[in-house]
Amino acid sequence: MSDHPTDFQGSVTEAIEAAVRAAIPGCEVSAVGGGGHYEITVIAEQFAGQRTLAKHRLVLGAIKHLMAGDMAPVHAVDRIVAKVP
Repeated sequence: MSDHPTDFQGSVTEAIEAAVRAAIPGCEVSAVGGGGHYEITVIAEQFAGQRTLAKHRLVLGAIKHLMAGDMAPVHAVDRIVAKVP
């Protein structure tokens, strides 16, 4: 993992998980990583019938505020696992 400067206070993984839960109600989500690089796993009924790109757009859209700006806490999402239960 690289070192990524940020002025974010608190747990970035918890912030990612909370943002995804808010955007995709009823989902199971876990985020791991650090240094600006994260992996996110989301299991949601809402993904049924959707292509991979649409699933990833939902997840990334949920955390776009955490990726905005020069000092953003999330520099890269290295992996998204998005599946239906």
